[in-house]
Amino acid sequence: MSKASDAILLVDDDAAVRHALKFSLEMEGFDVRLYPTPEALLAEHDLPADGCLVIDYRMPDIDGLELVERLRSRGVTLPVFLISGRVTRSLRARASSLGIEDVLEKPLSDLAASIRPVLDARP
Repeated sequence: MSKASDAILLVDDDAAVRHALKFSLEMEGFDVRLYPTPEALLAEHDLPADGCLVIDYRMPDIDGLELVERLRSRGVTLPVFLISGRVTRSLRARASSLGIEDVLEKPLSDLAASIRPVLDARP
């Protein structure tokens, strides 16, 4: 069972998507922190040690893969779930090379079902 301290950091430039996913994940018992832009997450200097990142792929200025690269260069090792309206083999391959847990296609029917096993598997 995921720990109460596990936080899901959700980055999506679409406010409706952010709030819908927040509602859905909170109904599953997760603590969800919202970030409207990649820059907002990068400005955060006190990221949790436990939890995961849910990052939209297509965003203005910095895409989801570049955001993950920047976070990894800062030593952030949280598991990452990339979400996208269109998932291709190329996108999956690029995501895999960055150690991204999974690439999920919108609309997301049960994001919690993808996240929970990853969080539960950690010590």
